[in-house]
Amino acid sequence: MELSNYSVIAAENGIAGIEQAMQNSPDLIICDITMPVLDGFGVLEAIQKDDTAKNIPFIFLTAKSEQRDLQTGIAMGADDYIVKSFNGTDLLNAIDKRLYKRDITE
Repeated sequence: MELSNYSVIAAENGIAGIEQAMQNSPDLIICDITMPVLDGFGVLEAIQKDDTAKNIPFIFLTAKSEQRDLQTGIAMGADDYIVKSFNGTDLLNAIDKRLYKRDITE
């Protein structure tokens, strides 16, 4: 991400990720599903309850490849769902697409 000139803020678990999102108001959130303390579904739910954060594009980047996990993520409001292993181009394309969509709707 940084090699593509994106600034990155990392968090070691779901709760820390929510705190980072609230403090920094990022342009985009990329979140794993399987994390300690609070999973990615919990993070997305918390983000969507916050008026200042709920419109931040949200991408799941996860090893959970079962159809029900993908359906759950999208049904909860994730903007994209990328399964590991992925190539960098796929991730960058998803990021660019979400940021472009956000910019034209603001």
